[in-house]
Amino acid sequence: MIRRLTRTIDQMNAAIGQVVSFLIWAGIAVLCYEVVARYVFGQPTVWAHGYTQRIFGSYFILIGAYTLIQRDHVRVDILLTPESSRRNAVLDLLNYAFLILWGLVLTIEGWRFFLDAWRWAEVDDSALRHAMWPPKLALFLGSLLITLQGVNEAIKSVLYLISPSGAEAATPADAEQEMLTHDA
Repeated sequence: MIRRLTRTIDQMNAAIGQVVSFLIWAGIAVLCYEVVARYVFGQPTVWAHGYTQRIFGSYFILIGAYTLIQRDHVRVDILLTPESSRRNAVLDLLNYAFLILWGLVLTIEGWRFFLDAWRWAEVDDSALRHAMWPPKLALFLGSLLITLQGVNEAIKSVLYLISPSGAEAATPADAEQEMLTHDA
């Protein structure tokens, strides 16, 4: 049951990450529009800068859990060794403990930021006075998702420590291969 839960969380965050990844194209489109409007037609927009900040900021925070699944976050692998998977699992567990602590604080504060922005109809200081609740909602959701994925990864590390042969894939290549065979 626990393995099914961890697999479900992985699949949910992978699906969200794949959908959110399309935000990059929206950001590129806005930037390209701004460049053409500014340099070809000599008519820069008032709105492009604010929207690109919101799009790329939301993308960055919402893609975090997917990046964790893919093991693409920056890591210091000096202490990790290929011959000691159990030692690596302990170090990963320690790492995930810090991630979970950071994520819980960011999630709680992100929720407070969102609620305040919603309640007080907070707007930014641009000429268009954009509502601030959408990026603050993205902060809350993104930090919630990465915290959930951190808990998920910590559980997988514990399962690996208990039973290395029965645990989920220990390396990114193994995880990718397992997902491919599981989906087929």
